[in-house]
Amino acid sequence: QTGTGKELVARALHDVSPFKSQPVDCVLWVKSATVHANDYNPNSVAPPEMELLRVSIDADGYTQPIVTMPDGAGYEVVDGFHRHRVGKEMPSIRDRVHGYLPVVRIRATQQAKEDRIASTIRHNRARGKHKVEAMSDIVVELKRRNWSDEKIAKNLGMDQDEILRLCQITGLAEIFADQQFSQAWEAEGSITPDDFTDIQDIDPDAVEVRTANTDDPDRIFHTYDKWECHAASFYESKPPAGLKADDCKRIYAELLADEVAFRAALQGVITEWRHSCEHYLTNSAMNRIAWLGQASLCYARGIPAEFRGGYQLLTPEQQLRADEIALEALNQWMTANGREALTMEAANPSRQADIY
Repeated sequence: QTGTGKELVARALHDVSPFKSQPVDCVLWVKSATVHANDYNPNSVAPPEMELLRVSIDADGYTQPIVTMPDGAGYEVVDGFHRHRVGKEMPSIRDRVHGYLPVVRIRATQQAKEDRIASTIRHNRARGKHKVEAMSDIVVELKRRNWSDEKIAKNLGMDQDEILRLCQITGLAEIFADQQFSQAWEAEGSITPDDFTDIQDIDPDAVEVRTANTDDPDRIFHTYDKWECHAASFYESKPPAGLKADDCKRIYAELLADEVAFRAALQGVITEWRHSCEHYLTNSAMNRIAWLGQASLCYARGIPAEFRGGYQLLTPEQQLRADEIALEALNQWMTANGREALTMEAANPSRQADIY
């Protein structure tokens, strides 16, 4: 990427330009083979629109450069994926531009992946084009990169309700797919937007709606922003500072084996995590024993459910005793909330639903 003489001149002029803070001030022509797609673009164009884009570029030429970020393989597309495809794949266009493509480079401050994702979405949303399912995946990805709802809203031009709806479309079932805690905890099926209640017209202050994963009329659902476990980092994928994954699993095993400490943690969960308990403990399709164990770990030690494999470090006798203690806490919560006590089989069913 040493650049042609024209590219070197363009860069030199850009360095002294009063508009050098604007990427469009320096449009470079680079070999099309060096330009490649990103792996997260939520935009899509139907075949007729792709043909119209080809006709437009054929008649008017390239009037918009492709927004890119330089990387070790060349230039990754941030915006302009379809303009890049036309220039590569349409022989008449490719010949006219001599196998090159016009690109601008995104600001250096935007080169982190999450910033590039946000930039791509801003470009797409400004044109009103984005796929809802892919947008949902991207919002969840940004949340996993520790972006707050406020930061996502600001950078992606969304409001809080839209962020919530996109999170609900993707769901959080994959967090429970790890079978280390209980062999009965198996995720089956797949999640689609039809599995969720449309909350667009629901009062945002409403505390519960019904879900599609159970016919139980007493099932309570709370949106994730009300879950105390979510605020306590239950869904984080990394250990707390200063700990390694094996440390977290060991701490979990120690907590479960210590009846006094385990009971105290469970009491904290069932008395202080009201919304989380209503959401999870009224769901007859899930392993409520497992959730209570993981919730107690998060409540008492600040360790996410990701490290639930510590359960497997217990002996079979210790596992059974921990399950019995969790069942006692579950039934304490059930009866305190006007519900019937459960058997171990009912609290830990052999068949799990895929929505929690």
